[in-house]
Amino acid sequence: MMEKYDLVVIGAGPAGMRAALEAKRYGLRTLIIDEQAAPGGQIYRNILHADQHVRRMLGPDYQDGIKLAQELMASPVHRSFETTVWDISTDLVVTMLSGGATRCVHAKQIIAATGAMERATPLTGWTLPGVLTAGAAQIALKADASIPSGQVVLAGCGPLLLLVAQQLLIAGAKVAAVVETSPGNNRSLATRYLPSALRAPGYLAKGVVLMSSLAFHRIPWFRRARNVEVLGDDRAVAVRFSAGKVTREIAADTVLLHHGVVPNHQISRLMRVEHQWAERQRAWRVVCDDYGQTSVPGFRVAGDGIAIAGAKAAEKSGALAALGAAHALEFLSKAQLHDLAQPWKKALQTQLAIRPFLDSLYRPPDWICAPGDNIMVCRCECVTAGEIRQMADIGCVGPNQTKFFSRCGMGPCQGRLCGGVVSQILSERLGRQVDEIGSYRIRPPLKPVTIQAIANYSDPDL
Repeated sequence: MMEKYDLVVIGAGPAGMRAALEAKRYGLRTLIIDEQAAPGGQIYRNILHADQHVRRMLGPDYQDGIKLAQELMASPVHRSFETTVWDISTDLVVTMLSGGATRCVHAKQIIAATGAMERATPLTGWTLPGVLTAGAAQIALKADASIPSGQVVLAGCGPLLLLVAQQLLIAGAKVAAVVETSPGNNRSLATRYLPSALRAPGYLAKGVVLMSSLAFHRIPWFRRARNVEVLGDDRAVAVRFSAGKVTREIAADTVLLHHGVVPNHQISRLMRVEHQWAERQRAWRVVCDDYGQTSVPGFRVAGDGIAIAGAKAAEKSGALAALGAAHALEFLSKAQLHDLAQPWKKALQTQLAIRPFLDSLYRPPDWICAPGDNIMVCRCECVTAGEIRQMADIGCVGPNQTKFFSRCGMGPCQGRLCGGVVSQILSERLGRQVDEIGSYRIRPPLKPVTIQAIANYSDPDL
């Protein structure tokens, strides 16, 4: 017989861990699933196994995840690590790959806590060997305490760019420069949200610390950079950009690109829930209520999978989603739900106070979201921005049609990297809002699965 759970939580980052723990607290039979071998998600990756040296290098925000992960591992919550969810049906049957075989479980409620992914940074040279994302460098540091060799140049915008620069410096990497691409008018846009940001002074203090660290190490920091290119034939050798009226070129063995993070919406897209375009973040966000309930009954989303808000906010969001699931399954009365939710809601609002300021300050520049014609957008199928514009000119009105015109979005990543950029290019070319253009329609399997894995279906009745 297929295993049945009151709640299945997909993702063991801060939102997923807190959701599973709160659900279990109120009596729900709960299963948490994650692709990694241990809890933590991307933000707390390898937190239970990293040595003290690595934890110190990554700082107090990383160490905040230790207690949460330990609590999960000590709890009676059912856990399935090294497991990939590749399909979810409308009746909430979750199909997953675990131990080389496919198995299914049925859930009365599902919470997708799949977090965020880095925004694609399509610019000249971004596909060269030696070019990584800042997040990839951080993963290597968390997982193996490894750092890039030679001179490292970080280019882009967002708090993570400065954080990774600081972490690499502490780890002993040779950071040659930070090239920040936030447009000049972002500061004036962000200033109007400063009073709200002051409600979360801890975030502002962290920003000051990061900037001070760059100054202390005398790292060249170029702001309002434009025309950024990675130079090289067989691999990256330098970064060229314009700052003011000067064009500069900095030698680099490794280039780390970053233009913020966006929600990982593959599962919510698969479930056909309602999404809206958030222009300030230049990303889609899931439409849901305070308890993560989407337009599909029983399917909830928590944390950065709704919209980007950070690890601390994600944890509160996970708790609220779990309370919503418990109420929906009648483990909690309406009065209990209200009373239990209030502290979490209040804490979440405090965490969210900084977001309008950060989203405005680090809004990516136009040229990242609408790259030049010769720049490759779909890396899997080698489709350029110019080809996407040509498709629009001959009648392509949405991203799903680009698959028929060019296979754009049909590679192994299934549009994870190129999807947002393709929608924005079509929006620009057709003169329509991104909400009208839409996004890729996601179908199973969510990630590549071998025929053998599907054939090795694990059913205890067979």
